[in-house]
Amino acid sequence: MKRLAVIPARGGSKGIPRKNLARIGGHPLLTWTVAAALESGCLDRVIVSTDDTEIAAVARDAGAEVPFLRPAELARDDTPSLAVVTHMVAALAAQGWEAEMITLLQPTSPFRTGADIRACHELRLQNEASAAVSVVECEAHPAWAFVQDEAGRLHPFLPGPMPTRRQDLPPAFRPNGAIFMVTRERLDGGATFYGPDTLAYVMPPERSIDIDTPWDLHLARLLAADAIQAGESPSRETAIRFEP
Repeated sequence: MKRLAVIPARGGSKGIPRKNLARIGGHPLLTWTVAAALESGCLDRVIVSTDDTEIAAVARDAGAEVPFLRPAELARDDTPSLAVVTHMVAALAAQGWEAEMITLLQPTSPFRTGADIRACHELRLQNEASAAVSVVECEAHPAWAFVQDEAGRLHPFLPGPMPTRRQDLPPAFRPNGAIFMVTRERLDGGATFYGPDTLAYVMPPERSIDIDTPWDLHLARLLAADAIQAGESPSRETAIRFEP
């Protein structure tokens, strides 16, 4: 089975300019994900999809492939990650390399490890599932969420009476954005990463940071700085060597 990792890293970013090159622990954000992918030992090719020449150079220096630059029409703010994945799969197929298992690794999850990728891969294989997605337990249970009406009044987000004790609720999970795996067969069938047989690979909160805002980036830098001071990696497994 040919196993492909796609790391989408476009040059534009409104929330954090040049986000994929923002430095954490002395290294560009993108480098963390490339390192984890290479360390996983379960991927045949690790490819960065980007429209940006500087990001392409950083990706290659980190050990990833960048066979071409992504077309501008697939590098807009509203371009879904799945479209980037299918474009890469089709482009490689046109070159004679047919991916059979595809893993999407977003560079905004720097503390996801090679061990996480490997464990998610093994979970999917053992259960013969067509997809697996990394998740984290919800910080606040959705059963206690509200919506606001036009008058500013609160209404329960979910129907029915609200629970009074956390112990009465089953654990709730949300995708953490770190790992998405899907078979080529399912992808070609028009399905997404989510379906009846999608498995959940549960990750702890400290490895589930998803950098979307300046605050997220600040928090990641603090965690990396604390780890450097303690002489360890914030992800507990990485080939990256920290700089003060």
